[in-house]
Parts: sequence; structure tokens; C-alpha cells
Amino acid sequence: MRLDGRRTSSNVEDRRGMSAGKAGGLGIGGMIIVGIIAWLMGANPMDVIQQAGTMPQIGGTSEEYTPTPEEEELATFASQILAGTEDIWTEEFRKMGKTYVAPKLVLFKNAVSSGCGSASSSSGPFYCSADQCVYLDLDFFTSMKRSIGADGDFAYAYVIAHEVGHHVQYLLGTLGQAHQRMSQVSQTESNQISVRLELQADYFAGLWAFHDNKRFGSLEDGDLEEALNAAQKIGDDYLQKKARGYAVPESFNHGTSAQRHKWLKKGLTTGSIAGADTFSQPYEAL
Repeated sequence: MRLDGRRTSSNVEDRRGMSAGKAGGLGIGGMIIVGIIAWLMGANPMDVIQQAGTMPQIGGTSEEYTPTPEEEELATFASQILAGTEDIWTEEFRKMGKTYVAPKLVLFKNAVSSGCGSASSSSGPFYCSADQCVYLDLDFFTSMKRSIGADGDFAYAYVIAHEVGHHVQYLLGTLGQAHQRMSQVSQTESNQISVRLELQADYFAGLWAFHDNKRFGSLEDGDLEEALNAAQKIGDDYLQKKARGYAVPESFNHGTSAQRHKWLKKGLTTGSIAGADTFSQPYEAL
């Protein structure tokens, strides 16, 4: 990505010298890290993911932390991507006659406390609507490369933009409505609603990239392939088949590789908020 001269966001809080307890809430990275760790240990990753929210807390600590130059480059990169989402979503909300209130990006190392409880880096990047923050351990990007072969700056940008997409859902009321409905239906139906949320967040990530590139010329050759590769590598079917050789569709809660690829690409190629509806069409058509 071309980011030279791009501004950084002021909505970044650096907590990399702090740690906190472990609790639930899996973001886009939870499917990657927790699932792969479970797979390497011979366990069912979906069982581990479902139990992640009920793990006991561990004590927190505070210590001196000196990041590497490489990590500082990633921190600057993440801040620039967040700034790009602020610019684009401010304009998109203005078109809708609404005001965009940007989320805060919290950088942490190993563990963190959030408005949704505490979490370890094994949960991956996540969005918490209770405090309207996106949480990110920058080591996750290294794990993406080593664990599933998803690498590249635009793949990393996709991760951040996806979590910001959940914030957009929160501001539009979609996230709260979906979560309320999920608490009223069967587990299978709840999983399907979760898939709809995740695919819409993928679309929003693509929509951001479309307009960011239009405004700043940020995309370079190979960038699109990086993000689409990452989307495919975090599909429920891909991870389940790697873990146990087969997939259980009724347990999917993030979407298949084909679905995630489709909705990210749709956002990237259309750039229209009107195309973001993943809720009105039949589930089989997603």
C-alpha cells in the first residue's frame, strides 16, 4: 500500500506496557489464532473458540516495554489505516445524513482489559461496542503470516478495517439488533446471524478500501490478492477442514472462504453502502 505522507490517527491508545486478564469475545483473529493453536494440539478448534468466553481470569501486570523498530513501523501503519477509515467513514456517514464517531484503536501486548471484559492476544483483534474500541496486538500480523500464509500490508489493513466495520454496524444499530436476535433463537440460527454480521463487516472493509484508493491512490499491484487470500484463509470451512478433515456447516459463525472472499471483493469493486445488506437475502444465497 502507498501510505507515504498519510496522516496518523489521534484515536490510538498504546497499552503495550500493560497486561490484563483473559476473557471472551473473538474477533476476526480469533478464528485464526485460537483455531490453529487447537489444531496443532489435536483439539477441535470450534470447541475451543466456543469456550473462549468462559475462561477464568488471570492476574494483570504492568511493566516497561520497548518495542522493536519493526513493531513501531506496524504501529504507525495501523494508525495510518485507522486514519484512513476515519476519513472515508466520515464522508460515507455524511452522505447518509449521519455523523460518524470514530472508534479508538487500543494497541496491547499479550493481554488487555476492555469494556467487554479482559482478553489475551490469542483472541486476536476484536471490537468492543461497550467502549467503542478496536483492540489489536501487533504480533497478530506475524502470526497471520506464519500460521496461515496470509501476509502483506493490505491483508493487515483488511483486518483493521473489518473490525472498524463492526463499529460501523454498532453506529447504524445493526450490531445491537443482531445480538438481541441471536439471544432469542437456536444456536444454529444464532450462528447464521453471526455469519451475516461478519460478511457485512468484510464488505465494509472492502468499501473502505475502494474509497481510500479512489481518494489517495493507496492500492498497489498485488494488494487486492493479499486481502482476498487472507479472507479465504479465515473461512470457517477452511479452518475446520485443516483441523479435522471435514467441515460442520451448522457450526459456522464467520462464513466460508468463498463467502468471505465474495463479500470483501464485492465491497472492493462496488464501494456502495447500498450493497452491504447481508440480512434480507436467504442464507443460502450469501
